[in-house]
Amino acid sequence: MNENSADLPTDWDDDDLPEWTEDQFQRAALYVGGKLVRAANGTLTRPGRPVSENPKKQVTLRLDPDVVEKFRATGKGWQSRINAELRKALGI
Repeated sequence: MNENSADLPTDWDDDDLPEWTEDQFQRAALYVGGKLVRAANGTLTRPGRPVSENPKKQVTLRLDPDVVEKFRATGKGWQSRINAELRKALGI
């Protein structure tokens, strides 16, 4: 038994739990016979990110350390700025 489980209350009741909304059921993971049929989308209180029409593709790319550090120094969104610079260099 986990040592933290001793701190959990044992007198909870299902009536204390909030009702799920239809939206929460639609975002929940769906399992059939222990097999995941549909992954969860978001959390109970917040919907997930909208599906992009043109999703990015994850790749492994080796760059010189000084190039990476220069982009990282520009702050949040540095990877998107690398993407923008590559598009500009390619004329797309």
